[in-house]
Amino acid sequence: MTIAMNVVGKLAHIELRRPEALNALSFQILRDLDEALCAVERSDARGLVVTGSGEKAFCAGADIAELIGRPLMAELEGAELGQAVFQKLACLKIPSVAVIQGYAFGGGLELALACTFRVATEKARMGLPEVKLGLIPGYGGTQRLPRLVGEGRALEMILSGRTVYADEGERIGLVNRVDNEGTPFEIGERFLEPMLKHSLCALYFAREAVQRAGQTTLADGLRIERDLSSLAYRSEDAAEGLRAFLDKRAPVFKDC
Repeated sequence: MTIAMNVVGKLAHIELRRPEALNALSFQILRDLDEALCAVERSDARGLVVTGSGEKAFCAGADIAELIGRPLMAELEGAELGQAVFQKLACLKIPSVAVIQGYAFGGGLELALACTFRVATEKARMGLPEVKLGLIPGYGGTQRLPRLVGEGRALEMILSGRTVYADEGERIGLVNRVDNEGTPFEIGERFLEPMLKHSLCALYFAREAVQRAGQTTLADGLRIERDLSSLAYRSEDAAEGLRAFLDKRAPVFKDC
């Protein structure tokens, strides 16, 4: 398998295991990732950490050898596969974090963009260099990057194909944090730890409201927030949280 999925405590851990190719995204690794995400959905994990094996790369991008000489329909099907798998990751009901150590180029950065959060080590090197090959990003990069860093920065990154280092990535909001302490999984575990004690219902509703904010008007966004906050209020976890506050104790959430 090119993907390993394990559950460690409250966290699922997906590791790309193709270090001899810098964890490049072959079509097989995309299919294996899809299966791993299905396993995450079936598990009791409350968060997901995504890493790449080895110290050189999180994921160096697409497997270029597979892309040469493909007919148009095959290319369309390949793009649809990558987009569908990454959208499944983006729509998980639990928060996810990509820990970027080494290269995250092209599809590798698009994989990280599909996660809820991104943490980089000082060794991180990130970019969407497809233009250098006469191509453009095809697994969601043109859509997710501007929502994260703004249209101007996204255009500059994509049209130049340049490399972004960890410190700049943190400054422009491409990554949430730079952290070098421990293994990539330990870094991801430390980042998600403050969220693991909260109700998954509340986390999901809050994330849905924030992510939809950039896709609609303020007036519509406020209506979305009203509806989602009202749904959250009707949950058993909300009742428990309010009672626990009045009782001056820690709440015991059941994720319902």
